Amino acid sequence: MRTILVVDDHGAYRATARALLEAEGYDVVGEAADGASAIAETERLRPEIVLLDVQLPDIDGFEVAARLTESKTRSQIVLISSRAADDFGSLVDESGARGFVSKDELSGAAIEALVE
Repeated sequence: MRTILVVDDHGAYRATARALLEAEGYDVVGEAADGASAIAETERLRPEIVLLDVQLPDIDGFEVAARLTESKTRSQIVLISSRAADDFGSLVDESGARGFVSKDELSGAAIEALVE
């Protein structure tokens, strides 16, 4: 069972993502509502996967992904947004994340297609 941290500033979406992912066999080990908390929780919990919203109230998800990648965390980062990946140009590739999933297309299969 893969461990996952869900990062989104909307509590309702975190709850929805948690329920969906747990139903698909993931162990959601934590949640975070902003970039600073995402970094702290990733370091504390060491999840295999960080599901990371790109639009957060303090530090955007691209910067959080870059910082986590630089910190040599073993967590694989999957960016999410209600917007399309094309809206972000090269930011997804430059962030160090494994890839991007639109929030309305979130599934275990979509995540597994991006991570090792």
